[in-house]
Amino acid sequence: MAQTVPAVPRFRSFLDSRAMARNPVQVLSKYTELHGDTFRFYFGGVKEAMVTTNPVVIQHVLKTNSENYHKSEIQKKRMGHFLGKGLLTTEGEPWRTQRRLIQTGFERKQLEVLSSIMQDSLAESLRDFDRQAQIGPVDIYPLMMKITFAMVGRSLFGARLKEEDIDLISLAISTVQEFMVRQTIQPYLNPWFAVSGELRRHWDLRSRAFGVLDEYLQRRRKEAPGHDLLQILMDARYSDGQGMSDELILSESMQLLVAGHETSSNALSWLLYLISTRPDCVDRIRQEFDSVLGEKPLSYSDVPKFEFTTQVILEALRLYPPFWMVDRMALADDRAGDLVIPRGSTVVVFIYGVHHSPQYWENPESFDPERFSKAKEKLHTPFAHLPFGAGPRGCIGGNYAMLQILMILSVLLRKYDFRLVPGQTIEARPMVILRPEHGIRMTFTQAIPRDAGRLSDCLP
Repeated sequence: MAQTVPAVPRFRSFLDSRAMARNPVQVLSKYTELHGDTFRFYFGGVKEAMVTTNPVVIQHVLKTNSENYHKSEIQKKRMGHFLGKGLLTTEGEPWRTQRRLIQTGFERKQLEVLSSIMQDSLAESLRDFDRQAQIGPVDIYPLMMKITFAMVGRSLFGARLKEEDIDLISLAISTVQEFMVRQTIQPYLNPWFAVSGELRRHWDLRSRAFGVLDEYLQRRRKEAPGHDLLQILMDARYSDGQGMSDELILSESMQLLVAGHETSSNALSWLLYLISTRPDCVDRIRQEFDSVLGEKPLSYSDVPKFEFTTQVILEALRLYPPFWMVDRMALADDRAGDLVIPRGSTVVVFIYGVHHSPQYWENPESFDPERFSKAKEKLHTPFAHLPFGAGPRGCIGGNYAMLQILMILSVLLRKYDFRLVPGQTIEARPMVILRPEHGIRMTFTQAIPRDAGRLSDCLP
């Protein structure tokens, strides 16, 4: 028997459009609580979609029958307009070909090579971080963005990106993302964006950012081969022996920059916020770093050894998933369990919603790293935890992100004590990425040596 899908009326959805523009997570969470795990909603009162937090449906759409589901036309059109054709914005055989070519850059051997490049970048970034931390409280969000951006830039281009270039590209990414969200959530404003010049202003900013990347690419064309991701893109060859065009290399580079630094910087910001009031967690993480690393720098081969720290990261990614939703469009009529999905339907996988669902998580709003311990692995509902997506289109850089997060933590937590500045409002802002709305201000001081014999367990 087919499932009856409750609907938020079109007019009600339209009235919610301003609230959606401010915080779509709050609106969709409200209707999830009201209507259950799957309901119909009209984005901006215009675009109908099925919003779901049902793991059975999620698994079917993202993995089991993923061939029947492409990214929505809205997403491909908006993102493709600003980011060009690349892994994030292509489908079918072109996507499979690009994925195979780029996957080389994220294999174990290459991540080992990148480890030393990343460490060099981190050492440089932390000198600036240290200067700012000594002055007084700092907003960790933009600082984590700078650290991860410089690291991804070095991994990608094998060169230190100039400060002004980092600032320009970061501004372009942030500004254009906010604009794309408005285009999607308030589609009735798109004609106004075109005639008012808003669309042109964002395109000009995007073009300036791509121009900066093109300068690095052209410079590399004249240099000896390197060991970075750009070299892999430049060396990649299709079955006919042809390489990628400069335009495609730039699009892939920009998309790797976007995905590669924002996921990690947001995860780090939320993670530091969560453990800032949990000295027991911090002590246990430090103990693990000391035990695994001693005095040596972290490399990719060390990543599997960080059992508890990985639990903390996974729990932070559950509470604050970088990608709070993904959408897919059905190419043909389909059925997921009892849910009938007609051809042309847009399915919104509400990742934040399933991560916070009391159906699948006990005390879902509490920070509890123990829920990801090996002893509790079998208790997890499959496809209820999606920090890097799932299925064939899961994040290609998930292993890079874990290496990056662990590497930065290994230095920050052992070098500094830190505490949250009191009296601030910490609130999540769902753009393309779930970022802190007002930043997260913290005070950092040189770490005081601790007695390892008095470390307490990190319990909820």
